Amino acid sequence: MIVTFQRARTEEQREMRRRAILDTASAMLDEMPVAAVTLNELSRRVGLAKPNVLRYFESREAVLLELLDHFLQEWLKELAGELAAGIDEDLPMAERAAAVAEILSRSLSGRVVLCDLFGAQGSVLEHNVSVEVVARYKRASLDRLTTMTALIQKYLPELGENATLFSLHTMVMAGALSAYSTPPPSLQAAYQAEPDLARFHLELKDSLKLALTTTLLGALPRS
Repeated sequence: MIVTFQRARTEEQREMRRRAILDTASAMLDEMPVAAVTLNELSRRVGLAKPNVLRYFESREAVLLELLDHFLQEWLKELAGELAAGIDEDLPMAERAAAVAEILSRSLSGRVVLCDLFGAQGSVLEHNVSVEVVARYKRASLDRLTTMTALIQKYLPELGENATLFSLHTMVMAGALSAYSTPPPSLQAAYQAEPDLARFHLELKDSLKLALTTTLLGALPRS
């Protein structure tokens, strides 16, 4: 649906305009990959001329970075409950590690948009933005990383300081592997025509679980 706005004259109206832009971009991500989201289409759907959208966000990438932070916050809130429900803290370290890898892979594989944004973050989203915007995003990212680290340390205290690196690696691997789990139509056709090629098509949950389990086995202390 295309929304048409009158000129925003108050701070409340400007905030409503920003929210509408973010909500519209979020709806677009439910329909298409990050790479297909354009400023022209976003402007058309939100009912604003592109220069007016740029009054609120300096670029397409700035919009998507803000959405990434929002989705990441939502995921971490839900992850806290998933870990609490799925892990017995009295289990041996190896069993807790397996449970953490299982829950993280299952949780992330169900959030395709978040993983797509993770994958685009370093190579796309952190480009075409000002120092101010990217610094603000990175400061927020530090808070999210701290939150995730605390969650991981709660169930795997044996990781110690490695919990921070493991948390960061989890997000990076989710982004990287998601690209191989959602091939474009042309590649899907190639896989159907030549089934042997389909070994390059990775199922996100299983691939991520293997990667996270392997990382944990390397990071946890040897008994």
